Amino acid sequence: MAIAYERFNLHTSPEKFYIEACDDGADAVLAIDRVSNEMTLTGKKDVPPSTNTRPICGIMGTVRLVAGMYLIVITKKRNVGSLLGHAVWKAVDFDVISYKKTVLHLTEDQTQDNKTFLSMINNVLTTDGFYFCTDYDLTHTLQRLANVSHDFQEMSLLERADQRFVWNGSLLREFLAQPELHKFAIPVVHGFVMMKPCRINGKIFEWILISRRSCFRAGVRYYVRGIDSEGHAANFVETEQIVLYNGGRASFVQTRGSMPFFWSQRPNLKYKPKPLISQVNPLCGSFMDGFQRHFDSQVLIYGKQTILNLVNQKGSEKPLEQAFAKMVTGMENGMIKYVAFDFHKECSRMRWDRLNILVDNVAETQDEYSYFMVDTEGKVLSQQKGTFRSNCMDCLDRTNVIQSMLARRSIQSQLQRMGVLHVAQRIEEQADFEKIYKNAWADNANACAKQYAGTGALKTDFTRTGKRTQMGLVMDGVNSAIRYYKNNFSDGFRQDSIDLFLGNYAVDETDGPTPLRIQKDWKFITLPIIMVVAFSMCIICLLMTGDTWTETLAYVLFWGTAAAITAAVIIFNGRDFVDSPKLVQKEKMD
Repeated sequence: MAIAYERFNLHTSPEKFYIEACDDGADAVLAIDRVSNEMTLTGKKDVPPSTNTRPICGIMGTVRLVAGMYLIVITKKRNVGSLLGHAVWKAVDFDVISYKKTVLHLTEDQTQDNKTFLSMINNVLTTDGFYFCTDYDLTHTLQRLANVSHDFQEMSLLERADQRFVWNGSLLREFLAQPELHKFAIPVVHGFVMMKPCRINGKIFEWILISRRSCFRAGVRYYVRGIDSEGHAANFVETEQIVLYNGGRASFVQTRGSMPFFWSQRPNLKYKPKPLISQVNPLCGSFMDGFQRHFDSQVLIYGKQTILNLVNQKGSEKPLEQAFAKMVTGMENGMIKYVAFDFHKECSRMRWDRLNILVDNVAETQDEYSYFMVDTEGKVLSQQKGTFRSNCMDCLDRTNVIQSMLARRSIQSQLQRMGVLHVAQRIEEQADFEKIYKNAWADNANACAKQYAGTGALKTDFTRTGKRTQMGLVMDGVNSAIRYYKNNFSDGFRQDSIDLFLGNYAVDETDGPTPLRIQKDWKFITLPIIMVVAFSMCIICLLMTGDTWTETLAYVLFWGTAAAITAAVIIFNGRDFVDSPKLVQKEKMD
C-alpha cells in the first residue's frame, strides 16, 4: 500500500507555496502556484532560500472562495493511539491560507461575502472530531480490509478510501486528478475514535471504538432528515468496535441513520416541529426508489439488515414508524428484518431495565450475524454476516444507548473466545473495564450529537452509569434548551458551512451576487420589535401604577394583548424567523 507523507514544512513565497515532505529519505516537494493555481511535483533543491518556513501536520485540501483559492492545512495534531501498529491522529488545529496576497481587488460586498465564507469553513474545522492516519486506511472496517484484492492494496490511501467517510474529499479533488501528488493527500474522517489498553484477569488487550460519519447527505438536525434520491440517509454513522489481543483481532460493526424515506422536520420556533412525510404513496414511484436504493447499498456493503426503529409509536412520530414498517413489508426482501421498539414508552418512569427486552428479542439474530474475528495466525475464524441499523428521530440519544448494549453483548463473546474472559464470567462484573466501556460510549454519543444537533447527547448518564439520575435529567433539560436555540437561530449557518465544506455549494467565480445577500422581509425585524416594546410597556405599567387600579389594568391588558398577538403571529409564521440555510435549496431542504 502506498502510504502518505506524515511530516511537512510549508515554505511560503510571494509566488508559490512549497510543501516539503520531511519523512526520512523523502525529497519530494509540492509546489502550488499562487497565481495560476497549478500544482506540480518538484524537489527540495527548487525551494527558494528566502521563503517563510513553518512545520505543518498535513494538507486538508483547497477551496475556492470569492477572493480566489485557499489552502487548508493541519497545523496541530494529537496522537489518539495505535491501530495494528499504525499511529492514528486527531487534527486539532487548522489554518486557511489565501493564495492571493491581498483582497483589495474585491468590492465591499465581495469582501463581506468572502469573510462569511471563511467563517463557514472555520465553523466546520472547529467542529471536534477529525481523524486521520498516514499509513492505514481508517475509512474501512477490519473485515472490509481483510477481503480486498491485491490491486486494491496497491492503491494510494486517497484512491482506496471509502468515499462515504472522506470529509475532505471535495477539498482534495485537485490532488485526486494527479496521482503523483497522492502521497501529499490525507483522507480525513469525521466522527469519534477512542483507543484504550484494558486489563481483565491480568490480560491486557486493546479496545477501540470508531464512529465514521458519512459525508453524503450530511448536515444538521432539522434541516437534513430522511434520504436523498440516491438513497443516502441523513446522519448516517458506521460504528466499529475492535478488540486486539495477543495478535488476534475482532470487530463488530453497527450503523445508524435517519429513517430512509422522504420526510422533513423544518424548524418553526416550536419546541418539537411536526415531521412531514412526502405526499406520495409510500409504495409507488420515486418515493420507494430511494428507499430501495438505500437498502440495496446497505445489503451490498454489510449483508443482512435488522432495523431497530426506536421512535414513539404514538403522537407525531407514529406516522413515521407506520410508514417505515409499511415500506419494509412492501419491499419483500428476506435480507431485511424490521423491529419496532417504543423506547420512551417501554422505559417510562425510569424503567431502564426494560431495554433488555429488545436486546433479548434480537439476541438470536445477533448470534446469527456474528462478528469478524481473526486468530493469532491470521486465520479468519468468523465473518460478520449482517448489521443492526438503529434509528430514533435524530439517531443520537436513544440509538446510542441501544448500540452500546448490543456492542457489550458482542465483546462478551469475543473476549471469551480470545481467552481473556473465563466462560462463566460476565463483562458487567469487570468494574474497571466497565467504567472505561461506559464512558467511551457516552463520549461517542456526545461527539455524534455535537456534530449533528449542536450539543452533547441526552441520556448519557444511563450510558455512563447504567441508570438514570436526577442530575442526568437536569443536564438533559439544559442540552434540550441549547438545542432549541441552536436549531432555530444558528443551524442555517451551520448547514451552509457543511454544504460549502463538502462541495455541495461551489462559490461562483463571476462577480454576481451570492445567496448570502438574500434579505429577510419586513416581518423579521418589525414584529419582534413590536413584541419587545409591547411586553416592556406591560411590565412598566405593572411597576408604575396609574391613578386607579382600573387604569393600570386597562394599560396592562392593552400592552399584554398586543404582545400576545404579536407573539402568536411570529409563532404562526415561525419559518420566517428561524435561521435558514441560504446556499443550497434543493431536496435536502424540502
